[in-house]
Amino acid sequence: MSRTDRWQRYWDRKSDTYDEEMGFWDRRLFGDSREWACGRATGEVLEVAVGTGLNLPFYPEGVTLTGIDLSDRMLDLARRRGRPATLRQADAHALPFADGTFDTVVCTFGLCAIPDVDTAVSEMVRVLRPGGRLILVDHVASTNWFIRAGQWLLERVTVPLAGEHWLRRPLRQVEARGLRVEQRERFARGLVERLVARRPE
Repeated sequence: MSRTDRWQRYWDRKSDTYDEEMGFWDRRLFGDSREWACGRATGEVLEVAVGTGLNLPFYPEGVTLTGIDLSDRMLDLARRRGRPATLRQADAHALPFADGTFDTVVCTFGLCAIPDVDTAVSEMVRVLRPGGRLILVDHVASTNWFIRAGQWLLERVTVPLAGEHWLRRPLRQVEARGLRVEQRERFARGLVERLVARRPE
C-alpha cells in the first residue's frame, strides 16, 4: 500500500470524530481563526485540505469555492454543509489545476499533517494568480522552549501514528518562495500562527 493510500484510509476513518475533536481545539486554542482566514478570501478560492468543510460557513458571499481533500469520506460530510462548492478528491502534493487558476488559496490546520510541506506550499503558490493571496493558519513550534520540548516528544508518537507534526513553521516555506507577507499573527504562546501572503504580480 502506498503512503498516499495509507493516509487516505487513515483520514477516512478519522472523519467520524473529526468535527468533535476540532471543535474542542477551536474553543480552547484556535479561537476565531476559521473566520479570520475565510473572511479574507476573495474571488476564485481554493481550500486545500478542506476536510469535513468546517470552514465553509465562514466564506463571504460572492466567492467561488473549490475544495480538495485526500479523504472521500470527509468530502461527503463537507457536501452536507449546504454551502455551494466544488469538492473533489485530490492530493495536495499534486493539485489538479493549471498554473494561476485561483485568486485565493486557503489552508487551515492542514499543513501540519500533509507529509511533504515544501511540495504542498509550492503547489499552492503555483495555482495562485499573480497578485493572489495565500492564507494559512496552523499550529506551529511554540516560542516557549519548554513547550517546544513537549512538542518534540509528542512528535515521536504523532508523526508515525497519524502524520501529525508539531514543530513546523509554514511561514518559512512561504517566504522562501518569494511571497510578500501582508498580515501575520501568532498567539497562545506562539503555538498558533496565521498569515496572509501575496504572490508577486
